[in-house]
Amino acid sequence: MNFNEQLQAIFVEEQQIPEEFKLEEEVHQREYLSNGELRAWDGEVHEVLSPVCLKTPEGLKRKVIGTYPLCNEKEATEALDAAVAAYNNGRGEWPTMSVGDRISCVEKFTHRIIEKKAIVVKLLMWEIGKSYADSVKEFDRTVEYIHATIDALKDLDRQSSRFSIEQGIVAQIRRSPLGVVLCMGPFNYPLNETFTTLIPALIMGNTLLFKPPKHGTLLHYPLLEAFRDCFPKGVVNTIYGRGNKIIPDLMKSGKINVLTLIGSSKVANELKKLHPKVNRLRAILGLDAKNAAIITARADVQLAVQETVLGALSFNGQRCTALKIVFIHRSLAEVFLKELAAAVAQLKFGMPWENGVSLTPLPEPHKPAYLQECIADAIANGATVRNENGGAVNESFVFPAIVYPVNRKMKLYTEEQFGPVIPVVPFDDLEETIEYLIESTHGQQVSIFSNDEEEIAALIDPLVNQVSRVNINCQCQRGPDVFPFTGRKDSAEGTLSVVDALRSFSIRSLVATKLNDNNKHLINEIVDGNSSNFLSTRYLF
Repeated sequence: MNFNEQLQAIFVEEQQIPEEFKLEEEVHQREYLSNGELRAWDGEVHEVLSPVCLKTPEGLKRKVIGTYPLCNEKEATEALDAAVAAYNNGRGEWPTMSVGDRISCVEKFTHRIIEKKAIVVKLLMWEIGKSYADSVKEFDRTVEYIHATIDALKDLDRQSSRFSIEQGIVAQIRRSPLGVVLCMGPFNYPLNETFTTLIPALIMGNTLLFKPPKHGTLLHYPLLEAFRDCFPKGVVNTIYGRGNKIIPDLMKSGKINVLTLIGSSKVANELKKLHPKVNRLRAILGLDAKNAAIITARADVQLAVQETVLGALSFNGQRCTALKIVFIHRSLAEVFLKELAAAVAQLKFGMPWENGVSLTPLPEPHKPAYLQECIADAIANGATVRNENGGAVNESFVFPAIVYPVNRKMKLYTEEQFGPVIPVVPFDDLEETIEYLIESTHGQQVSIFSNDEEEIAALIDPLVNQVSRVNINCQCQRGPDVFPFTGRKDSAEGTLSVVDALRSFSIRSLVATKLNDNNKHLINEIVDGNSSNFLSTRYLF
């Protein structure tokens, strides 16, 4: 079977889907979680179409996998009021609860969601086209992240369980919550990336408004009962609907204390401007990125090709940490392009349930047309597609395109394509690559490929002041989760890692007094009587 036949055969009839990967039935969500209740919804709904198309007598059609509520400003405001009441100016049950008791709630929640693994994984696969194997990895990594967060909080609390004495003042310093958090996650890692902000925000004592991403909403539905049952009412509230309709009023209310968003910098900027008291708004943001690979004349070409394929095309290039532009020394350009094209040609493409599949359909309906537009723009400005079949499209599927030589006139030079297109830029002097990163509005990560220690050192020093992570002879990536994950410029605000996230969603608070006999007696009485959850020497194991 030649390539065109393979491309046309990528989608199958419904009866050809293996039984173990079929959705037993469409998921029609008619509930949302607000103030501790799963409230019925009988209004407008959004139809969820899978990126997986099915062959039908009328041609290819995206599979309908379900629907979810399109709530209005009224429901969003009620959810906000519930979160505000649950926080109660820091006096609510959740923010005043002991760290140990909050951890117990999160542990109970974790056990509950593990019971839903099978359906969540299947919905991940069907909603966003992620391979079954990667969907399983995303779920498992999320559970690991929750466990790591619990362990990190225990460590943090142990360090805070002692008193400090300085200059005649005795104090206990702990971390306390910030208030009401509006949490919005991305479609590419709708479970894992969402929970990397939601879980630390929750476990630190904040109350939540949680809006799932447009693509990747239904997979959260099986978890709503666990949220309801494991936390006090009003602590976790879900809001659904069109973001541009329901979010502005929430921000304008001034009742949101923390905005956490993994998405576009444009959206984040617009939302922050709506808040009436910007100085009171904490923002933890994971935003755009245009991560570059710099492959010098002294690089191992085979290694650079291997890491570029992984970095640029894992989950079809739909990762904020993906390599989105490659700079190659002109002396190595032709051999690199030839080997890169050969490596891309070996990638298996097909349906998410197929074993070993690397390339799958794209969830965003407009993405294939946008990528074709970028490729056409590059060709019009002097580039060519350097791999056979690069950019070929069948409905929601796009085969990767290697575009060379890319220059500053082209969209691919500056725009984040967030898809399976690899722009390659030739360079003669390393200064050109440094200047690109200086001029870029993004500043998340960079990958350097070289076997010359002096060359690497000469790049490290300027680049650590342009991006937040410099990777040597390997692709850009988020993990391990204990490492700080952030960015400069328009790429991020705040730092996320297991420990950093706990700090991001809390503030250091302390209780202090002069060290005299009367005050020593008072503190000892409070501690011995366990009458305060904050002022305590309890040691978490």
